[in-house]
Amino acid sequence: MKVLVIGSGGREHAIVWKFAQSEHVEKVYCAPGNAGINRVAKAECVNLPLKGDFAEVRNFVKENGIDLTFVGPEDPLVNGIVDAFEADGLRVFGPSREAAQLEGSKIYCKDFMFEAGIPTAAAQYFTEAAPALDFLKTLTAPYVIKAFGLAAGKGVTVARSFEEAEVAVRESLEQKIFGEAGSKILIEEFLDGEEASILAFTDGVTVLPMPTAQDHKAAYDGDLGPNTGGMGAYSPAPVVTPALEKEIFDTVLKPAVDGMRKRGVPYKGVLYAGLMICKDGRPRVVEFNCRFGDPETQPLLMRLESDLLDIALAVADGNLHTVMPVWKTDPSVCVVLASGGYPGAYEKGKEISGLDDVSEDNNAVVFHAGTTLKDGKVVTSGGRVLGVTVSAPELKDAIARAYEMCG
Repeated sequence: MKVLVIGSGGREHAIVWKFAQSEHVEKVYCAPGNAGINRVAKAECVNLPLKGDFAEVRNFVKENGIDLTFVGPEDPLVNGIVDAFEADGLRVFGPSREAAQLEGSKIYCKDFMFEAGIPTAAAQYFTEAAPALDFLKTLTAPYVIKAFGLAAGKGVTVARSFEEAEVAVRESLEQKIFGEAGSKILIEEFLDGEEASILAFTDGVTVLPMPTAQDHKAAYDGDLGPNTGGMGAYSPAPVVTPALEKEIFDTVLKPAVDGMRKRGVPYKGVLYAGLMICKDGRPRVVEFNCRFGDPETQPLLMRLESDLLDIALAVADGNLHTVMPVWKTDPSVCVVLASGGYPGAYEKGKEISGLDDVSEDNNAVVFHAGTTLKDGKVVTSGGRVLGVTVSAPELKDAIARAYEMCG
């Protein structure tokens, strides 16, 4: 079979890498891909415009006999790529445009959670700075301010002071630093606890949770600094006990899928629940994402023993009840190498040396994110550049090897 993966990051490199392991896959295309994906056996990067009604992508799929298109990032999902493919009779993995609003609109997501009875933080939303600041004055620090739309993982501020919160409100609503995505903001109750990520495959009825994971968004060591798209992740997350996993399935994942179906908007694809395990031991949803997380995908797919193609086809075809993924018990970790200055301004085009000197195997892979080829050399093209991912019987050993590979 032939597969097309949409996207260009570390998540997509891991997805391509996993598809390429399938004996049933003869070719994996990736649009647009990156320099690392080009090095994967069976893989080929193609430059296709991801805009409008996705006509160029759909034509490529038809002309090349693609059996499945797997959409990695949120933007094309929120913009309706699945709707366009399904209207053309093409098999595609991912939620519809409306279902993807669980990530595309913080307000849609919050309203849905209240409606479905899913545990989450109390919140109010605002379109003007003055009433938002008045509301902040009724709260105590820390304050949580969220841009309502997609902001590449950087639209959330946890402010430790009123002054910091005021800056975040004004930047979003008055200075428009997030554009239309920040024209409305949510101000939320601060949830104190430890974060965890629970992802699940679903065809709109059956829900199959993946192992737990935890990512770290702060730019610097010790969970300090500004939020990023994610500086590393590991799986499993010890904070989530087996009893808590069941509670999350019963109170978050299943109600979310059932609730979307009751709305007439069946959710198919990967559902990502970003959770806070609060001081009372109970889980509350911080956010839903409509796709695999990045960098959680890298350690999760390294732990997946089953054929990803079988799972993806079952999701797309609506018969997920016929498969049962098998996962390795060994933990896995991903360490992200980023450009200097990220998540702020950074330079591109820096040559990356030493890639050919790293010893890789099925338990240790350097996944590329922000890389491209220039004059035959691998150079940086983004903020998050590489994700060194390792699995080992003990988490400490996986971490040690990952940092050794980083150099």
